[in-house]
Amino acid sequence: MIQLKKLNDFDVRLNIIGAKKYGKVSYPVRYGAYSEIETDDHLYQFNLNGEIKYLQGKNKKWPADEWLKRTAGNDWIYYTPGIYTGIESFIGEYYLPCFSYESNSIFAYDPFENNYVKEAIDSLSDLFYTIKLKKLSTLSNESRGFIRLIRKNSHSALESRSKRLHKIIGGRVTVLPPDTRHVDYDVIPVNISRGCIYNCGFCMIKSGNRFTALSSNEITDQIGNLKEFYGNDLINYNSVFLGEHDALFAGRDVLTFSAMSTFEILGLKNSLMYGSNLFFFGSVNSFLGSADSLFKELNKLPFYTYINIGLESAHPDTLKRLGKSVDAKSVEESFQKMISVNKKYENIEVTSNFLIGSSMPEEHYDSILKLSLKNDSFYSKGALYLSPLQNERSVVELQMKFKKIKNCVRIPAYLYLIQRL
Repeated sequence: MIQLKKLNDFDVRLNIIGAKKYGKVSYPVRYGAYSEIETDDHLYQFNLNGEIKYLQGKNKKWPADEWLKRTAGNDWIYYTPGIYTGIESFIGEYYLPCFSYESNSIFAYDPFENNYVKEAIDSLSDLFYTIKLKKLSTLSNESRGFIRLIRKNSHSALESRSKRLHKIIGGRVTVLPPDTRHVDYDVIPVNISRGCIYNCGFCMIKSGNRFTALSSNEITDQIGNLKEFYGNDLINYNSVFLGEHDALFAGRDVLTFSAMSTFEILGLKNSLMYGSNLFFFGSVNSFLGSADSLFKELNKLPFYTYINIGLESAHPDTLKRLGKSVDAKSVEESFQKMISVNKKYENIEVTSNFLIGSSMPEEHYDSILKLSLKNDSFYSKGALYLSPLQNERSVVELQMKFKKIKNCVRIPAYLYLIQRL
């Protein structure tokens, strides 16, 4: 039930229940439970821990239907629908997420250079100061509790919380799987392994560490600490990311143990959001080495499971230049296995990544098309993600290359925008 309270110079609305199911919509939507404060110039929306999550301007300078979102990693992301025509065709979503940090986006737009965005973020300091001075004795018990929560979450406190999250999981999540876009990137990160089996030369997000699977005690301790960290806001989450860069290589026992432990310890069955989702990365070697028994076990879990496989290229010379220690035949076998697994298992969806860049040879792009066209018909389950190389500046050229591939391949194709946590 929404409660409207007038607190001198702003309005407070408590206990708002937004959408309970993630969807692809062309209008602003908020998910789960939250509360908000509205002033003459801005709308501030807070999660159940009293942490700012959404921020939107109200004056004429602020574009309609655009907003800022703050992540658990304390990054601001700006959502816009109108910078590029047909954005849904590029990323599968109606809103383009613009990051406040360096990423691999080929969309040449930086909203954080705009004064109205800077003013909105800066306005939080004034809001925190006003709330600090607010006399609680004049408020209802519920409003008083809400204000106390916000008082605990100043700029410095939010920064400290993000550092605590990264300490719990053993470091920042440098990249989320592209499929996490289906839940607006709202995932609880649980690292069940460290490092990568490849550490390819082109990769900008690798840790450089050799692959190591964590023990069951390390995993359950981590999940317990995460339960305490997310606290009251835990009911707004229904999805988990099992990290780090190749959780599939950890094997069936570690994967199924970790998945069920997160589901039970975090109490995901009590989430306000419908369904439960599991996300993790895999590699060519780990995917080809996974037996049917693993997929049968994953299919039985109380999750819809997304597995994202880094293929990068099906062109031998390009693979060699990228420093990726797999051959083109293995990449082709992985792609065909992806199609097979998606057809066979109802609750599993495997997607693949390929690279695009102005410096990559035409044979690389031809190999992607050739690989996809081996399928007999269009198949809607799964996706082919194209990841622009970082620091790519040939925007128009890459958009044209993307469109060419998207129009020819027989599974859905989208750009992969690197988002961290």
